Amino acid sequence: MSENNAEWLAHLTSEVISDVHGSLLDAYVIALEGWRRGLKLRWHVENSEKFSEMVTWYTDRPGQLFSLSSANRTHYFFRSRGDKVTNEAVYTGKDKGNSLEHLRKNGVAVPNGKIFTGDESKEAIKKYAEELGFPVVLKPKDGSFGRGVFVNITSPAELEACLDYTKELGTDEDLIVEQHIAGKDYRIYIVGDEVVGAMHRQPPNVVGDGVHTLEQLIDQKNAEREKNPRLVSCLITVNDELTDFIAREGRTLTSIPEKNELVYLNFKGNISLGGDPIDVLDDLSAEVKETALQAIRSVEGLTHGAVDLMVNEADNQAYVIELNPTAQLGGLLYPIQGKSRDIPKAIMDYYFPETKENKVTQINTFFDFHDVLDPLQNRDATVTTVTPCPQQKVYMKKYIVVGDVLDIGYHRGLRKQAFERELHGYIMTKEIGDIEIVVAGTDPEMVEDFKHGIWEDEERASVMEVLEEEVDEPVKVGFEIKTDLKTQIEELKWYQRELEETELALKKAELRRRKHYESLSWKATSPIRAVGSVFKKFKG
Repeated sequence: MSENNAEWLAHLTSEVISDVHGSLLDAYVIALEGWRRGLKLRWHVENSEKFSEMVTWYTDRPGQLFSLSSANRTHYFFRSRGDKVTNEAVYTGKDKGNSLEHLRKNGVAVPNGKIFTGDESKEAIKKYAEELGFPVVLKPKDGSFGRGVFVNITSPAELEACLDYTKELGTDEDLIVEQHIAGKDYRIYIVGDEVVGAMHRQPPNVVGDGVHTLEQLIDQKNAEREKNPRLVSCLITVNDELTDFIAREGRTLTSIPEKNELVYLNFKGNISLGGDPIDVLDDLSAEVKETALQAIRSVEGLTHGAVDLMVNEADNQAYVIELNPTAQLGGLLYPIQGKSRDIPKAIMDYYFPETKENKVTQINTFFDFHDVLDPLQNRDATVTTVTPCPQQKVYMKKYIVVGDVLDIGYHRGLRKQAFERELHGYIMTKEIGDIEIVVAGTDPEMVEDFKHGIWEDEERASVMEVLEEEVDEPVKVGFEIKTDLKTQIEELKWYQRELEETELALKKAELRRRKHYESLSWKATSPIRAVGSVFKKFKG
């Protein structure tokens, strides 16, 4: 399977989010949606403003907390979760055992199971599993990303081995034992009363070609996953769990599957563990969607979030496995098959309904995520505000400049000319020694006028020819000088020379200061300065 089987959103291309991965991706795409609608976007450090009251975690790294403001109000977001989701709803979702018990009491179909505290014996757990009936699932009461989860456990001996392994993982404090549902794993995303995204999370797998080994096929699959903005950070890992799993079917990493043979590498469908996200929103039955809606509605204050469920192969019954108020959105945005679902749009429609008509898909600008976070990362600020997004039509032009045009000073001069004309874009050095310049702005005359500036700096560049091209691509707010390695080295040398000259100037200034204080004139006038100081005190 490859990304060619999927239809991704045109305004969230891989170029736009190329530097953003994992949980940062969720925050960025929602913040970007609001910013493109003309909302004021600010990024925060932990415990800033309303975040001191919200349930968050692992926020020492900036980029997960942001706020969006209209003229009338401000909403705060942690990753994909906004402040309309209450803390109580978050606690319910985080605690898998209590959330399933809550769902069961509210008539939502969930697997039969029981919570065991850390002081209960293995024998008690095994006895309950036998009463429940194998196969069973063993998982931590409070966990995520599939860590410490064991599915399709078929015997007491296998269960005991899994219990021993939970101690090694440190996930043995509170455990859930529940019936294993044989079927497909789905994640459904709901905003308000609407199902806006659904994916089948297919467990890690490869398809044989009759030639390559399993290990080689995994490498090929990972090469495909690296092209996907979500899956690039979720490659299939060859570890003991994987090799033990394939060994159950008599395979090793050197086994060669037959052509078109689908080989699963794990039971778990978690995308973070190598699972495949496949869009199924248009194919999901009304009954399955209604089960997910019922689960969300049963938790007061859970206004949007994900429902993970299994659909039993035998009777097509849906069983809710987990509620996730802070769900990752990458699999829904970048499936390997099917359509990308615009979850950020749905969330912004819900929080700022007055901006629904804003044509975000026509706004082809974005901001540099890491640049706006630098003041927070360096602890120079607790809040940083992103430059507003241009709301008018953006005009673009590409210029190919031929000649002796690689001087860094020339590039900086062009950047200055772009800033003076309020243009965005970049300069990029081409392999053949020319430069490519893309400029964009809301004033077409300024975009057109920029080409005159290309010819002006005759001291630092010898321009032979300027070629013009029409272009339509996402443009980062600001103006960037993209350089090759050689130019980067030259630029680094320039900065080093600047630093050395500054340090030398400082040393000279310090030397002059010392000479001044040690001079006879300074020492001779010391009594006069002392009297003046006393006089000033007296006047005060």
